[in-house]
Amino acid sequence: MEETKREKFTRLAEARMNNALKQIELLGNLANTSAYEYSEEDVSKMLKTLRKAVSDLGDAFEKTSKKRKFSL
Repeated sequence: MEETKREKFTRLAEARMNNALKQIELLGNLANTSAYEYSEEDVSKMLKTLRKAVSDLGDAFEKTSKKRKFSL
């Protein structure tokens, strides 16, 4: 039996989210000052990049459900 689009989405979303969460957890390990040295600027750049990626993700899903139209 072939996988439905919903089943495929669920399977891939769960796997990719778990991978993303694990990678974010690994980034958090870098906060260990006994093993690493970093500046506030480094942390700020990392967080800004992650926030932008999450914002872009939200935009991608909004585009599929809300077609934007322009009119004068």
